[in-house]
Amino acid sequence: MKTDNKDCSSECDERSYESRMIRKIRARFTSEVSLDDRRAMEIIVEEIFGDKESGIFDDAALDRIIKKLFCKTRRRLGILQPLLEDKQVTEIMVNGPEHIFAEKDGRIQRWPLSFDSADELTEIIRNIAGDVHREISEMNPIVDARLADGSRVNSVYSNVAINGPILTIRKFSDSYMTMKDLTGNGTLTSEAALLLENLVQCGYNIFVSGGTSSGKTTLLNALAEAIPRDERVIVIEDSMELKLSAIENIVHMECRNAGSSGRGSVTMSRLIKSSLRMRPDRIIVGEVRGEEVADMLQAMNTGHSGSMSTGHGNSVEGMLRRLEAMYLMAATVDMDAVRAQIAEGIDIMVHIEKIEGKRRITEITELIGYKNGQFILNSLMNMSESTGSVKATGNQIINSRKIWLRGEKNANILRQYGFIGS
Repeated sequence: MKTDNKDCSSECDERSYESRMIRKIRARFTSEVSLDDRRAMEIIVEEIFGDKESGIFDDAALDRIIKKLFCKTRRRLGILQPLLEDKQVTEIMVNGPEHIFAEKDGRIQRWPLSFDSADELTEIIRNIAGDVHREISEMNPIVDARLADGSRVNSVYSNVAINGPILTIRKFSDSYMTMKDLTGNGTLTSEAALLLENLVQCGYNIFVSGGTSSGKTTLLNALAEAIPRDERVIVIEDSMELKLSAIENIVHMECRNAGSSGRGSVTMSRLIKSSLRMRPDRIIVGEVRGEEVADMLQAMNTGHSGSMSTGHGNSVEGMLRRLEAMYLMAATVDMDAVRAQIAEGIDIMVHIEKIEGKRRITEITELIGYKNGQFILNSLMNMSESTGSVKATGNQIINSRKIWLRGEKNANILRQYGFIGS
């Protein structure tokens, strides 16, 4: 259906038309004894094509209007619902009412629909916050929350965000990638996967660094598959993302923000301290962002071999500097003491990057120790410019005691690939 009339008055543009039609559609809905999604769509189509003013819109506009009206009347999160239901979408970014973007298949694309007003977007944000007993307002302009499916939400009120209310949703996936999946999609080579799996099994403390959406949590999930099934694992996260479904003896704890009264906060630092009294074999901290790094390193330095964590960093060296800075947020300590704690606690640093939309492990480095103001690093694998994938450097693991303590099986595998000597 098309029309030659290209001009549309203010009463007949899409938004005002939708506003008028949504009242008629909701009135029809109330007269229905039984209303499911199929019948709702039928009513919307009937009302649109039965309205004489619909003729001013072309086919694309009508399709867009029908989708928006359905989402607004049948979905709690309005026009964002289709993005939440699309399993290929990993992140949703709303920069004010008119600019919506989604990451799909590793690439960010603009969503053709938009909210009619900032108030409509604000109402969606309030619904999300209300579901987890939190509020967003000028007095409390930033809220972190979680949807019922586990998706992580951050929202910023319009008095702080210049271009309107901001909403970011990191979607929670029902499935997770195994090491086999990661080698299949080129994130790492089979040789790198073998090295990391054996290091996990042997109880090396591993820290994964990378930028935002580089795949740190995905990699951590895959690494955890190698944890022996008879071990007790304590998992601590800001917002639950790790699956670890194969581990039977597991405790999964999540941080909690303060309520509207300002009370009820449970920090990551507090959870890490509590985990030490739960008889853990390993402690996994989803991501460290601040002073909790001191408690994480304390845990790694008190006999909990095989512990793992992640953090935001641009390289292995850059991540080590960030760990220093985060440690100093917790206490005023001599820098040499801080670096010694880091070197004692972490055995292996793994760096992952997002390169042209694809996630790639670029470094696997052994942290040997600390001397004369410098970390002593032993690069085991790094990115090959010729192949675009991580490749062994030829260096052997220097601190190999944990491998030999585990037994001959792991030692023989790593010896075969040249990662340890005879």
